[in-house]
Amino acid sequence: MRSLRKKWVALVFAAVAPVAWGAPYDIVIRGGRVLDPETGRDEVANVAIAGGQIARVSTEALTGTRTIDAHGLVVAPGFIDLHQHGQDEISGVLKAYDGVTSGLEMEIGVPDVKVFLERKSGHSLINFGTSASHSAARAAALGQPLGPTDLIPASGRASNEPATAAELARMHSQLQGELEAGAVGVGMGLQYVPGATREEVIQIFRLAASRHVPVFTHVRSAGKKEPGSSIEAVEEVIGAAAVTGAALQVVHVNSSCMTDAPECLNMIAGAKARGLDVTTEAYPYLAGMTAINSALFDPGWQEKFGVSYDALMLPDSGERLTKSRFDELHASPKSQAVVIFLNRQDVVDQVIANPLASIASDGERGHPRNAGTYCQILARYVRNLRTVTLMDAIRKMSLMPAQRLEKATAAARRKGRLQEGAEADVGVFDPATVTDRATYEHPNEHSTGMKYVLVNGVPVIDKGALVSGVFPGKGIVSGRDAR
Repeated sequence: MRSLRKKWVALVFAAVAPVAWGAPYDIVIRGGRVLDPETGRDEVANVAIAGGQIARVSTEALTGTRTIDAHGLVVAPGFIDLHQHGQDEISGVLKAYDGVTSGLEMEIGVPDVKVFLERKSGHSLINFGTSASHSAARAAALGQPLGPTDLIPASGRASNEPATAAELARMHSQLQGELEAGAVGVGMGLQYVPGATREEVIQIFRLAASRHVPVFTHVRSAGKKEPGSSIEAVEEVIGAAAVTGAALQVVHVNSSCMTDAPECLNMIAGAKARGLDVTTEAYPYLAGMTAINSALFDPGWQEKFGVSYDALMLPDSGERLTKSRFDELHASPKSQAVVIFLNRQDVVDQVIANPLASIASDGERGHPRNAGTYCQILARYVRNLRTVTLMDAIRKMSLMPAQRLEKATAAARRKGRLQEGAEADVGVFDPATVTDRATYEHPNEHSTGMKYVLVNGVPVIDKGALVSGVFPGKGIVSGRDAR
């Protein structure tokens, strides 16, 4: 079986790789420990890059216009973050220092895919992409359209009311258009639109299945209290995937399921064992962050989450909230991010080590996960706790996210791997020193230990420092190669 797998991989890349490369290559990364999570390759080798692709991986000597000495360093596929809200330039820099070469907004999506792709094209340090936003389509259909920088509606009719048949038809039409514009999935933040009926959910899943794109879902509710528990919420979307045939990614299982995360992972394992295409992801932090004026904080949130006002913190000031301050911010039409401390360290550690959980940051400015998620995995779980092997960490952060997108876009089949013919998104890091530095008090401290990060063959981190004036990131879009 393993030999057949290797032959299949070779055929795939042979179909896209150029017949021959001229010598010298553009860049040769020499003498590093090369890890490829798909084939299991783990050896000291040389990696040649030309034309934005990996041209050769060999133990033989290779010649490049530039040679990077990687002795004592790990050479791995660049990390792919499928849950990256921060799409600004500062966030892109933080992601690059963290080893991320592709950051996509898949949980919720953006209000206008075409505008998003045009705005980012030629101006992005790392690769980018998005899902089609159910929240935005719903808000527009129910007469409460999102602003250009909003991801979710404020608590109101668009979040809390069931849609009519005509409104559902308008949602369907808008989502079709967003998929045509290049979205690589459908994003559904169900906890932010509790008015969406089960029928509406199934209709949107059915649309995704017809377009062969996955659904990325922030499940409807969280906590142990029934009805509305985490287990019930995960059950709902697994059921929707089962009856429609849609591929499903349950986002941030660590925060949506909290202490029930192990059982939610068991449910996902059971669904996969019975042939459903269901996956999940997690981030290694105890606190989440979201908009305080959203429906998530409608009455009953304290009982649902088992916390009170002092579990909420404003990211800019560190202010812990009181009832009066909460009431003021929740009622405001202006979106205000708030950090919410929900989880336990032992639960998070168990989730991260689970082989079903890929890694995604849920990154946005104001929370340390935007800057430090990936290097924290390497420092805490690989080097210190040793609960995740280095190869498995690389798999969770590169190959698994790429595989989640493969049905939606051909570009994903050449990402998340370090093989000949793959796109040259590469991280070179020191396994002994790589670490995160971002904290809740200082969330914008970039990670260290990434010596080189290449995006489409262009160095964006060089000898541990940011390269200025380069924007090699490309859009990852549905049904076509990256552009």
